[in-house]
Amino acid sequence: MRSCAFILFLALTSLAQAAELRGLRIWPSPDGTRVVFDLSAPVRHKTFRMHDPERVVIDLSGTRRARKASLAARDRGLVRRVRSGRRGEGDLRVVLDLKKEARASSFLLEPNSSYGHRLVVDLEPLGGKVAAGKEPVAVSLPSRDRDVVVAIDPGHGGEDPGATGAGGTREKDVVLAIAARLKKLIDAEPGMRAELIRDGDYYLSLRRRIDKARRLHADLFISIHADAFRDRRVRGASVYVLSRRGASSEAARWLAESENAADYIGGVPLDDKDEVLRSVLLDLSQTATLEASIDIAAEVLRRLNRISSMHKREVQHAGFVVLKSPDIPSILVETAFISNPTEEKNLRKPAYQTRLARAIMEGVRHYFQHRPPPGTLLASRRHRVVPGETLSGIARRYQVSTSELRRVNRLRDEKLRIGETLIIPVDS
Repeated sequence: MRSCAFILFLALTSLAQAAELRGLRIWPSPDGTRVVFDLSAPVRHKTFRMHDPERVVIDLSGTRRARKASLAARDRGLVRRVRSGRRGEGDLRVVLDLKKEARASSFLLEPNSSYGHRLVVDLEPLGGKVAAGKEPVAVSLPSRDRDVVVAIDPGHGGEDPGATGAGGTREKDVVLAIAARLKKLIDAEPGMRAELIRDGDYYLSLRRRIDKARRLHADLFISIHADAFRDRRVRGASVYVLSRRGASSEAARWLAESENAADYIGGVPLDDKDEVLRSVLLDLSQTATLEASIDIAAEVLRRLNRISSMHKREVQHAGFVVLKSPDIPSILVETAFISNPTEEKNLRKPAYQTRLARAIMEGVRHYFQHRPPPGTLLASRRHRVVPGETLSGIARRYQVSTSELRRVNRLRDEKLRIGETLIIPVDS
């Protein structure tokens, strides 16, 4: 009788110690779908694919489904339906029924301020976009007489909320709002165009953000964040560029990975270069890129200083991964400290978000007006309007069409303002 009671005690103890699956969240993105399992503790797991129909199976060892756990998420991203059931003595099997064939990768995450233990399963459609670091990034050369392209990267997203203020404000939300306002301002500038690296609430890996900017032929990469610190009194904005040490480690990584040999660096193909020449070209490109990054960061810093207190009054240097593109000038803007109650309130105000976006835009515009990339409209001829001039007269003078002048300068009609500067395209 005692032995039966002891066995029952062991069984109950084992059951009490089993990890629980408490919930599931699905985060679709343009490049794939992230499925997040909320757990009471870290678990051993196995992930594999099955076909006809397409599905991904996740076996969780020593895990049970919590009574209130909701796995009802369905028809989001690549996931059509979620099923679960007991497997063996104490394991749990979860099946993701897919809409199309996809590869799966998984990893565990430690608890943070927002979530507990998590198992993350990333689904990437086969035949779709290539994951960063898996295949060469096919970057062709940009065309002439084009807009200056600014890639705007709102930090974090999806499962990664970034920092959270005392009032519940999430970094991923406010930086996306600022980025959207910045895009609108840049798009209104003649000869400039902005592209959002992330335009919704989903997660992108840091390397994929860089790859996307390179596919867009970006002339500048701006990553937008909100800082945080345990001392709530700390406040102010900062602007970062890549450190020299970070640049050196990235150069070593590029040269070590053979797939990058099929890429372009600064518009120069590397696939026909030997190792020494590739190293020299990469070093030259990185040096020019870092110098441009510092100059742009200084212009943005100067204008942020007019509307905000500064945490750091000089351009800072760090090894942030998103700053490591070898041929795109890149800056990271910490707009404020979301951990500071006053700055958290400011970050939530649309008017303040616009002020931040305008300061960044004005710094970027000043830089490119004085140092436009070759082959862009900003590098074309310019004409300052004087009294008595008409759009049709200016068009005849430079032998371009009025419709082309209106398109390039984003004019709604043929009305001109005295003192206005028009971009004159090289080719009509």
